[in-house]
Amino acid sequence: MPTCTSSVSEVKSESLRASESSKTCYQTDQQVKLLTLQAEVESLLYQLQNLKQQRIALVANE
Repeated sequence: MPTCTSSVSEVKSESLRASESSKTCYQTDQQVKLLTLQAEVESLLYQLQNLKQQRIALVANE
């Protein structure tokens, strides 16, 4: 499971770097789309982490 955690961290780091570099590379409408997608990815990653924690808790209680 550590690989999933590191992958999530790596994705967040790349997302932050992309966000910073996108400030000058993209037109406004493209930047809005990019930021929306980045927020969606972060939300999905958060949900995935929560599901993993719930699954771990269920297995531990059995």
